[in-house]
Amino acid sequence: MTLFRKTLVAAATLIATLPALADVTIGISLPLTGPASGLGIPMANFFKLWPATIAGEKVNLIVLDDATDPTKGVQNAKRFVTEDKVDLIIGSAATPVAGPMADVAAESGTVQLAASPVGLPPGKDGWTFRLPQGNDVMAHAMVGLMKKQGVKTIGFLGYTDAYGELWLKAITAEAEKNGMKIVATERFARADTSVTAQALKLTSANPDAMLVVASGSGAAMPHKAIVERGYKGKIYQTHAAATMDLMRVGGKDVEGSFVVSGPAMVGDILPDTHPSKKLAKDFVTRYEKAYGHNSANQFAGHAYDAQIVLEKVLPVALKKAKPGTKEFRVALKDAIETMGPTPFAHGVMSWTKDNHWGYTMETGVMLVVKNGDWALAN
Repeated sequence: MTLFRKTLVAAATLIATLPALADVTIGISLPLTGPASGLGIPMANFFKLWPATIAGEKVNLIVLDDATDPTKGVQNAKRFVTEDKVDLIIGSAATPVAGPMADVAAESGTVQLAASPVGLPPGKDGWTFRLPQGNDVMAHAMVGLMKKQGVKTIGFLGYTDAYGELWLKAITAEAEKNGMKIVATERFARADTSVTAQALKLTSANPDAMLVVASGSGAAMPHKAIVERGYKGKIYQTHAAATMDLMRVGGKDVEGSFVVSGPAMVGDILPDTHPSKKLAKDFVTRYEKAYGHNSANQFAGHAYDAQIVLEKVLPVALKKAKPGTKEFRVALKDAIETMGPTPFAHGVMSWTKDNHWGYTMETGVMLVVKNGDWALAN
């Protein structure tokens, strides 16, 4: 055997003994249709801007529409873990969908990066990490501004689903701690096209402030209904409404309203010392370069932040196992729980084994709609 042939045989033998390289596969379930499509579509748009490789590893994305339907979301999640053998699940941006998906994530031992502030019973979120801020964090910022404004009574108009209920719980607790009271509570479904009856009841109670709990462009309809019924007090919106769609659909009726948000949407007006300023500006610049001026919303920012997560945890997990294995999924979970304080476009994240929410109470930013754009409220 010649030296050349011996070298080829030796090289082939070495290659055969090396572990096979495997791409990282991520299953993404988003509401691309249905009432929450205004949240899912921008996220899907940003995933199209992801690089082909992250931390030197090829990443395959499988994006499915859950149609804002919990049943469809579960079907997507089951497909991800049984057919696609994904290493990670992202979604949903709709809270009522993300919750049932968490059961599939837990049963299969697959990390879920939820793109909504989904509430799960204690011990049920072992495999679920939230990309958005928790409602208690945002309620803290909101009530802080209300207190400065002298608000004592609050009217609530929110979705009948999990997002609405979680916000009602959060705002009630935070209001009570600060000497405020919820004096009227009304609800509506995401698909409703009118809330006239609810708006009449709330305006008759005449609270100092109203809180509308809705999302995307759908947040404008209840807001306008309150204004059209003659309400003159302050109107607040949650972080699901922190999109330009609120102003596009609401027009002059939403002028002067207050919206709580993560910093991702307002990098250009944040102080230079804010840890998220550079990332927030980069997120908006990249998104609007691809999709046009004022097209970004904070849900697209969660897709931006998910890339930051992978850039930090993939190198750690890859040292322990290869993609496509149970061991790799466990390694990803461990890496996320120990990645330490990490600046996101949405704030500084610090997930731990015992805290899968991660953001501190100082994360929320209070905005006001001023001349059809965002301005800092405080």
